[in-house]
Amino acid sequence: MIPSARCTPPEPTVSNDVESPTWVTSHQAGMPGLAVRRCRLEVVSGPDAGLVLEFAQPTILLGRVGADLTLTDPKVSGLHCELRLQPEGYRLRDLESTNGTHVKGVRVVEAFIPPGATIAIGKSAVVFTPLPDAVALPLWTEPRLGGLIGGAPAMRHLFELIERFAASDATVLIQAETGTGKELVADAIHQRSPRAGGPFQVLDCSAIPEQLFEDQIFGHEQGSFTGAGKATMGVFEAAHGGTLFLDEVGELPLDVQSKLLRAVETRRIRRLGSTRTITCDVRIVAATNRDLAVEVNRGTFRADLYYRLAVAKLTIPPLRERKDDIPLLVAAFLRQLDGVELAALPADFMERAARHAWPGNVRELKNAVERAALLPHHPALAVEPHAATQHGGDWATIDVTTPFKVAKQKLVDEFDRRYLETLLELHDGNISAAARAAGIDRMSIYKMMRRLGLSDEPAAPAADE
Repeated sequence: MIPSARCTPPEPTVSNDVESPTWVTSHQAGMPGLAVRRCRLEVVSGPDAGLVLEFAQPTILLGRVGADLTLTDPKVSGLHCELRLQPEGYRLRDLESTNGTHVKGVRVVEAFIPPGATIAIGKSAVVFTPLPDAVALPLWTEPRLGGLIGGAPAMRHLFELIERFAASDATVLIQAETGTGKELVADAIHQRSPRAGGPFQVLDCSAIPEQLFEDQIFGHEQGSFTGAGKATMGVFEAAHGGTLFLDEVGELPLDVQSKLLRAVETRRIRRLGSTRTITCDVRIVAATNRDLAVEVNRGTFRADLYYRLAVAKLTIPPLRERKDDIPLLVAAFLRQLDGVELAALPADFMERAARHAWPGNVRELKNAVERAALLPHHPALAVEPHAATQHGGDWATIDVTTPFKVAKQKLVDEFDRRYLETLLELHDGNISAAARAAGIDRMSIYKMMRRLGLSDEPAAPAADE
C-alpha cells in the first residue's frame, strides 16, 4: 500500500449558534478543517416511540431498512428521507417515499427545516434537535490523492474515507454527478488497497446494449449463441485478484440486477452456455449519477442489490460546491497540456470560471481549459451563456428571401444542434445521462442525432418522427 498522509483532527471550535450545521475550522498545519454538529433524533410517536439516537455525520438516512435511524413502522419506506447537514442549513429531502414526508402538516419534497422541527413519516413522528457540541471530520493533509485534486475540506474528507475504505475488501458505492471523477475515485481505492498489483477492470453499464449485459459481465462459452466463435471471459473473471468497477450501475436492467446480486454475494459466476461455476476473487466498486435510494422506491433498482453495493458509501462534491479548488484544477490541466502556462488563458478566464455553475463539473472545466488554452479566441470558449443567445442576438442569420417554414426549420435545427452538442459534451457522450439531464428519453436524442447528421446511422424518414 502507498504511505498515507492522514490528519488527526483537532478539537473543533464549537459554534454556539445551532443554526450552523457545519463550518470550516482553523488548523495548526495551515489547512482548514471541517466540523459537523452533533444532532439528536427522538421518535415521539409510532411503534418506535422512545427511541433516541445521536449522530455526528453530514448525512442521516431515515427509513425501515438499512437507514441510520431504522424504524419498524410499516408505513415507512425502506429508505424514506434524508437529512443533510450543509453550511446553508439542515436540508430535509424525501426520497420519493410511498407515504411522503411532512413537517407541520406540509408535505416536503425538499426543504430546509429549523432546529426542533418534528418530521412526520408514516405513522411515526421524529423530533430533530441540533446539539451544542460538534465533531471534527478526519481530513487528508494534502490537496490531492492519486489523480484526484482538491484542497476543499469536503474533498480532503473524501480522500480520508478513500484511504480507510481501501484498506478493506468492502464493496463501495460512489454516488455523484456526471463529470465529478467517479472512475478516479474507484482507481484511487484500487491503487491504495492490497489489490493494487491486480487488475482494475471497468465496465460502463451505460454504454452496453441491453442484450449484451450478461455477456459483458459473465462471459460466454464457444457456441453458446450465434456468433460466439470462441470462449470469452467477462469482467468478473478478468478482475480476478483485483478490482471490478461497475460504472453507472443504475443503468442495469432489473433482470440483470438479480443475476449481478448473486455474483456480488457469492463471488461466483457461470459463463453463458456453461454449467461450470467459476470462483472470482474480486473487490466490487460501483458508481452511479442516479440517486439509488430514490430508484429503489420507484421500483427501478432492486433494494437487495442496493444494500449489498452500499456497504460503504462515498459522495463526491460537485464543482459548484468547491469553487476554491478551481485554480488548483486549472493549473493541473494546463500542466497536462505539455507545460502550457496560466498566462496562455484569456485574462478574464478565472473570473468567469468562478461565476459559472459548472453543470458538467470537473470534466466540463477541463474541456473549457483546453479550449481556452489552445483556441483562446474560439467562440465556444465561453463558460457562461453567450449574451447574444440570452437576449435574442443574431446567433443565426435570418434570410427573409426563404419561405417562412424553411427559415424557421433552419433556426430550429441550429438550436437543436448546438444544444445537443453541448449536452453530449457535458456528459462525455453518455446518452443516458444526457437524456436525464434534458428531461427527454434516449430515443429522442438518438432521433435528433440522426436527423442532424451527428450519428453514423441514416436519418429516419420524417413520417416516423
